[in-house]
Amino acid sequence: MKRILLVVLAVSLVAACTTSPTGRRQLMLISPEAAIVESKKAYISTVDQLEKEDKLVDDPRMADRVATITGRLVTVAIQKYPATANWEWSVAIIDDPETVNAWCMAGGRMAVYTGLFEKLKLTDDEFAQIMGHEISHALANHTAERMSRAMATSVGVVAVGVMSENKIAAMGGAAMAAKLALELPNSRTAESEADEIGMRLATLAGYDPEAAVTLWQKMGAQGGSKPPEFLSTHPAPTNRETMLNGMIPAMLQLNPNRTKAPVHAVEIER
Repeated sequence: MKRILLVVLAVSLVAACTTSPTGRRQLMLISPEAAIVESKKAYISTVDQLEKEDKLVDDPRMADRVATITGRLVTVAIQKYPATANWEWSVAIIDDPETVNAWCMAGGRMAVYTGLFEKLKLTDDEFAQIMGHEISHALANHTAERMSRAMATSVGVVAVGVMSENKIAAMGGAAMAAKLALELPNSRTAESEADEIGMRLATLAGYDPEAAVTLWQKMGAQGGSKPPEFLSTHPAPTNRETMLNGMIPAMLQLNPNRTKAPVHAVEIER
């Protein structure tokens, strides 16, 4: 039985591979389309709970700032990845001054915690780097990848996945994995991909690529005995600042005049 299960597992791993925007091979036990469906359910559930707890920020100035910067990034994302024009782009601004974090699920549903602004005193360029990075996780199907990792923790679920992805969803495995995907860290490789794609998005949207470096300097200064949530879910190699600095010259050639992209409509959850 074990031998049969191992064979089934091996076949599933081979059959479920896809390629990221940077050419990396990815394990996908759930399709990006299914990840979007399940992420929407998880997002709606999360936003509903935040609304009940009165945790959604309704400050017009902050909402406008978030919507404008994020909207420019979304414009570029759609230009580069036309299929995302059908995504339901939205942002929940969460009133939590102690949490330094942000995320973007499959399908363009995002969240930003007020602690990012209060703790880091972000410039617009730095905030653009954060959101560009997070949007890149969705563009590169990292949500589906994390969901697949969550599923792969159970060999039995993986084996069932060979029979039918729909059966996994019927079992509730995909829904559970979608919630887990909010908590699981991305791999270092995925983080590097998001750094590269995110800096490109932010630069094309009209923001300074140098801000990626100052952002991570600020983030590192927030370390100590209890590092920010953003650092715990975004593992940073020790050479990250060096790597980001190395990408800046090429990025500057993309948009030397820092021409701002048009603002795509992004819904702010209220």
